[in-house]
Amino acid sequence: MSRRRLLQAAGGTAAAVTAGAGAWAWLGPRVPLSQAAGPALEQEAAASGADQAFLHVIAHADDSLYFMNPALEQSVRAGARSVTVCLTGGESDGRNTAEHDRGDRVPPRDRAAFARARTNGLRAAHALMATGDPLSPWDVEAISLLPGFQVEIQTLRAAPHNQLVFMELVEARTVSVPRARSLRGLWLGATDALPTLRPAGTPVQRTFEYTREQVVESLIALLERVRPTVVRTLDPNAVHAPHQPPPTDDPRLRGFLYYDHQDHISSAYFAQAALAGYWGRAHTRPTVVESYLGYEAGVLPNNVDLPTARRKGELLSVYGWADGRDCGDRAGCGDRKVGGSAFDGWSRNWTRSTRLRAPGSNSWLRPLKDGRLAAFAVLDGTAVCWAETAPGNGTFSGPHRLGGGFLQGQIHVVSHPGGALQLFASRTVLPARNHAHRRELLTALQNGTARNGVPTFGAWESLGVPDAAPVKSLETGFPAAAVDQDGTVHVFARDWRGGIGYRSGAQGGDWSLWRRLEAPTAPGGPAGRVPGVVDGLDACVDSEGLVHVVAPSDKAVHHWVSGEPGRIPEPTGDCGLPGPAGPLSLVPLGDGAVRLAYRQSATARVLLAERRPRPGSWRLAARYEPVGGYGRVAAAAVGKPARTVVLAGRDDAGLLRYALGDAGQDSPGRWLTGKVPHSGAAAVGQDTDGRAVLAVLGNDGRLHVVRQRDAGADGPFQAWTVQPARRGQTGPAERAG
Repeated sequence: MSRRRLLQAAGGTAAAVTAGAGAWAWLGPRVPLSQAAGPALEQEAAASGADQAFLHVIAHADDSLYFMNPALEQSVRAGARSVTVCLTGGESDGRNTAEHDRGDRVPPRDRAAFARARTNGLRAAHALMATGDPLSPWDVEAISLLPGFQVEIQTLRAAPHNQLVFMELVEARTVSVPRARSLRGLWLGATDALPTLRPAGTPVQRTFEYTREQVVESLIALLERVRPTVVRTLDPNAVHAPHQPPPTDDPRLRGFLYYDHQDHISSAYFAQAALAGYWGRAHTRPTVVESYLGYEAGVLPNNVDLPTARRKGELLSVYGWADGRDCGDRAGCGDRKVGGSAFDGWSRNWTRSTRLRAPGSNSWLRPLKDGRLAAFAVLDGTAVCWAETAPGNGTFSGPHRLGGGFLQGQIHVVSHPGGALQLFASRTVLPARNHAHRRELLTALQNGTARNGVPTFGAWESLGVPDAAPVKSLETGFPAAAVDQDGTVHVFARDWRGGIGYRSGAQGGDWSLWRRLEAPTAPGGPAGRVPGVVDGLDACVDSEGLVHVVAPSDKAVHHWVSGEPGRIPEPTGDCGLPGPAGPLSLVPLGDGAVRLAYRQSATARVLLAERRPRPGSWRLAARYEPVGGYGRVAAAAVGKPARTVVLAGRDDAGLLRYALGDAGQDSPGRWLTGKVPHSGAAAVGQDTDGRAVLAVLGNDGRLHVVRQRDAGADGPFQAWTVQPARRGQTGPAERAG
């Protein structure tokens, strides 16, 4: 069954179990990176291209163009090393034609030629991004990552910091039907080895067979060569679809039906395994990981603006050979199954969305007891902290490691009434002889301050997950937490059913069992299409001591609030707000009011809504000037008293936009631009003088911070500062080859 027909029949379903991989950057001999820089996106960006390196790990040639753009193009244009590794040949049925063009004449099956045509399409799209010319030439050769194996590497001659690596493993050739000879089968042990397919014209001399361990070791070898600051993968935590999975006689291949393609999920699993191996070995630069939704994005609301979607469509049309260019290869110059249909054809919803699996945290920059700020992030899968050396001085020490291995996404931090901090995170446990593949939520409570001023924390404690079955636990959402007036901590996360699970703990310990919030009563999507809420929760406690929780669905904003202090939140009904495009961020104000910042579906426009206890309904307070972008909009109220509402989020260039407004007014603030390419969501806090402080984790793996010169909605900002790299972290990776 074709991708289009399957998605139409099953509401976007696709099968699953996942793997992941790595990639590396090889520069041509005697070509230093400084001479290989392409056109820069922003010359004045705080993080220069030479400080960054990107690995994009995909299963099929079009995956990064559909699911990782515009981030992919921004990386290519930044002058940074950008490498994409494609695990499979993507040979499909071997027929390079769109379904609607077939008529009664079915073209001959030629999988080797179709694999090469897809390769040609990907390199044309990359050449267009890097140089503006889809026919810009590439140098092609075979190299060895492991003794006895070869892969194909292509280097863009005019911009050799852009490279493509093709492992050419045989693909599943179906979205969801279980097959032993596939990445999924290899990951699950249904096959001992997976063969490769030799594309037409490849310099790779023969086919090979990879074991699971050899795929992982190959990806580790790529990681060691590029030493990336950012690794981008497909989705390792795909959401199941409410349909029966295709049958199989092999118990190892049984499982749920997923919205995403089984190759996508499995490529992400292999990437995770490779990262775990890489992080366990000596390396000099820390890595940030971003994972992107695949086919699931097609059944969620479109979340990028039209200019971004059109650009994605243009690049996919080049990949799809819609321009009919002559690349000089008889195998074909692109993937006609995609053709020129990406923007308004059968795959348009993938083109019009870019979604990160980790929704980001609205709470990772927090004050310590003495007023100094501390920022928390995940580098190399480990929690780290930067701490101000004195209140308000803007100089941070760090990053200091806090443990908690193989964490995903961002850290969520809450403050207890006495000033102690508590961290919440999500962790993946990879399969091993003594334990199953699963996810769990973790917490760590501050227990003091070291002599160097860095907060210290107790051991990481597992909170488990709402659904204990390992395969269900993989769909657990990322945590959001709030501390009520008596010091009880409530942590919330999306569960496998699409509801919200929660646990409560007095003083951040002595946790209750997992329970579930009452199901929302606001309208959602059609039954059986998208299960319940979508990840991207937030929680807060208002000035009257009531706990609020918000969560997006495919059509609505859902809200829960306590009836009185100390009670569990209950759903409030239809909020009556425009549909959300992704995560939601809460801002508590005075008099029991809360504000909500988020992006509107289809337009990506930032909205600000407000709810007051009387009348207890939501209203739209402000619509901000459209600036594109996707992902969470960070929000907080700052000042003494806290009357300035600050928003910060990514724009259509991948840079930070931020705006300040008076909490007593509805007019949106004017956007300011911080030219810092970054990963995850921004953070908003305040210093001891009530001045707004913004922080992002740059694509260089360093903390970037800016603060106001004077407090207030009109207070100007000082220059951005970047914290020094940790010892041994500086400098680009060496050339390989």
